[in-house]
Amino acid sequence: MPPSPWSHQRSAGVADDIDFEIKGEDLQFVEIELDPGESAVAEAGAFVWKDASVEMTTVFGDGSADQGGGFMGKLLGAGKRLITGESLFTTVFTHQGTGKARVAFAAPTPGTILPLNLGQLGGTLICQKDSFLAAARGVSIGIHFQKRVMTGLFGGEGFIMQRLEGDGWVFVQMGGTLVERTLGPGEELHIDTGCLAAYTPGVDFDLVMAGGVKSVLFGGEGLFFARLRGPGKVWIQSLPFARLAGRMLQAAQGQGGNRGEGSILGSFGDLIDGN
Repeated sequence: MPPSPWSHQRSAGVADDIDFEIKGEDLQFVEIELDPGESAVAEAGAFVWKDASVEMTTVFGDGSADQGGGFMGKLLGAGKRLITGESLFTTVFTHQGTGKARVAFAAPTPGTILPLNLGQLGGTLICQKDSFLAAARGVSIGIHFQKRVMTGLFGGEGFIMQRLEGDGWVFVQMGGTLVERTLGPGEELHIDTGCLAAYTPGVDFDLVMAGGVKSVLFGGEGLFFARLRGPGKVWIQSLPFARLAGRMLQAAQGQGGNRGEGSILGSFGDLIDGN
């Protein structure tokens, strides 16, 4: 594959390491190169194209190798995926021929596909519920519960987020442009609750008030900001799909305007803002 900033080549001596390249700018897809016997797992409906030697199999659950317990284990894995907003099934693509073979997957919305090696992040990533796109086989998709009641109610992602675990490559989809921040111990970052895409487990996620009464009523940013406190890594998306869908719905209804999604004044706020 030709070199690119978003590509990876196999490291010497690493047996289960897949090669990949992410192509495109706003409407991206990831092209994965498999050696004989290697597999990639993808979300249902993400498939774009494959070489003929790559066989496709639909499995119940997330297709991870450690999904033991027979049928009950698979049922539990599928149930976790259903809770986090994913399909009950995933699709496994395995190279059954010789030489190299490729398979490609695309994100369903405009944005960024982020490749992450979970082994370099301590084995775990917490992200928004519908962010999983594809991974090397063996990565498991679980659930992460927000323990704080206020964070679950007003944190933008609800009580349940996705928890990706393993030691291989995983590809997650984010809305708009993506920014990665590394927080030191005790360092804080305030983010719009919908723009929080992912973070490592060492980061403390809580909420802080967005400001005074005037800011809450007229600022259009909602009641709270997401407060992330290090140490760890945080990924921020510039255009959450819910925000994009809301603007499209406003345009379809002829409302238009630039009122913030979090304003509690509703249509009355449009009159005040002159929309």
